[in-house]
Formats: sequence, structure tokens, C-alpha cells
Amino acid sequence: MRRSLSAGELSLSLSLFLSLFSCWFHSLSLSVCLVMMMMMKFRISALRAAAAKLSPVTPAAQQNRTSNSHLSSTCDPKSPSVDFSRGPQQEHQTFYELRTYNIHPHLNSAFIQLTNEKIHLRTAHSQLIGYWTVEYGGLNKVFHIWKYDSYSHRAGVRSALSKDPTWVSDYLSKAIPMLSSQENEVAYLLPWSQLQTPPQEGGVYELASFSMRPGGPAVWGDAFQASILSHDAPGYSKLIGAFHNEFGPLNKVYALWWYESADKRAEVRHKAHTDARVVAAVRSSVAQLVSQENKLMFPLPFSPLK
Repeated sequence: MRRSLSAGELSLSLSLFLSLFSCWFHSLSLSVCLVMMMMMKFRISALRAAAAKLSPVTPAAQQNRTSNSHLSSTCDPKSPSVDFSRGPQQEHQTFYELRTYNIHPHLNSAFIQLTNEKIHLRTAHSQLIGYWTVEYGGLNKVFHIWKYDSYSHRAGVRSALSKDPTWVSDYLSKAIPMLSSQENEVAYLLPWSQLQTPPQEGGVYELASFSMRPGGPAVWGDAFQASILSHDAPGYSKLIGAFHNEFGPLNKVYALWWYESADKRAEVRHKAHTDARVVAAVRSSVAQLVSQENKLMFPLPFSPLK
């Protein structure tokens, strides 16, 4: 015959059951917490590894990073950090101003004649690199490049020009009404490019512009360099200079090329399209390309680059 449990025994049994259940529940919660902490630690490690691949740090910076705690590294503005926008930095102050003038169609010839006669008034103040009229890729346009040692140098030149009565009366006052619009951009030579001269006078110039994805040369610099230099080889094009915009449309790069003639350019382009080396370099670069355009230009008689 089974004996019924007393009230005291039932209370003791229930207390024991609840104690065992509480121990089991806390043990399970602790295990879950440990698993979650391990997963978070793995995820943080993976993110750090990905960031390190995108922006490698120098040995000195790595030593500085490991010598500080994670908290101080995060809060100290001087501590190393991942920077997705920086590529090779400009090491000097020299820059180039790229100017485009749109001329009223019926005054195109008059503007070029006036500029040819009076350009010496302008070149007395700063260095002209080249001056071209656009033949293909735009009508009634001129494009010119000026070199400056610094921004203060350019400011001084502009101030001097505004106070030069001969420049104002003999050229500026006559030329401005001939223009429908003006544009300017500031650009640096890319670190791997030096301004070159063509192998001979005469010929034509191509100005190719590339709008790249945001991120700067740190993202697309190597691929773009390989693509450009694949064309700058014997039997192909002659690279005069490669520029990266500082003011104007951002993430924009220019390549200025020289050819013996427009027909020679067409021949070179056809040859490049069948060269596996060139095609591979271009395909690698276009992944970072947003848009591009070009102009074929003829140098004016007074242009230093002829």
C-alpha cells in the first residue's frame, strides 16, 4: 500500500526540484553567453583582417598600434586608422590649372587671332604649358594648361594681371565678350608621371578624361597606372602627362597623349584592341571607371607643346 507524502515532504521535494532546475537554467545561460562571446570575438577579428587588407599599415605604425590598448587607439586622434581615401600624397606645391573656354561660334577665328597676337602679355606673368583648339569631341573650344609653384603664386599672378593696364585693355576687354563660358580645374601630376615633350613638333594631342569611383588612388591607382602605361610604349602612344584633379570634378583623372596625326591615332587604337597585354590592363581598370570622354586637339602656333 502506497503512502501519501506529507505536506512537509512535498514542500521539500518541490524546493529540491526548483533548485535543480535553477542550476540547470543558469548553466545553460552561461553556455549560451560563452558561445555568443566567442562568435563576437571571431567577427571582430574578421573585420580587423579585412580592414588591414584594404589599408596596410607600416611596421612603425603597427608597432605603435599594438603598444596601445584598444580604447586609447580608438580615442586618440593621432593613432593610426584605416583611411580609404588616401593614395600617394602630393610631395610638392606645384600644380597645373586646366582651362577650357567655350567661344561664340561666329567669333572663334577672331578669338584665336587675338590670342595669338596678345598671348605674350599673359605669358609674361606665368608659365604656359600648352594651348590647343579642340577639333573633335567639342566645337568652338580652346584648352590650355598653366603651371604654378603654389596657390599663393597663382594669387599673386592673378592680382598682377588685374593691375596690368595693357593686358586689360588690349586683350581681356576684347576677349571676354567672345566667350560664352569658361571652366577651370586644378590638377596635380600623378606621382608616377612626369611632364614630357613630344618626340617632334607637329602632330595632334588627345585629352582623355576618366571619372573614377570614389576612394581616390588608394582604391584605383595601381590599376589605372597599369592601364595607362600599357599604352605608353614604342609603337603606341606618347604620354605627355597624367593628372589627378584637386579642384573641379573630384575623382577625375586626365591623360594627355601625343600622336603624329589623327590617322596614326586610329591605327594605334586598332592595334591596342588586339594586344592581349593592353586589353588585360584595361579590363582591370574599368572595374573602377564611372565614365570617360576625350578630345582631339591641335596646338596653336604659340603653344610651348607643339
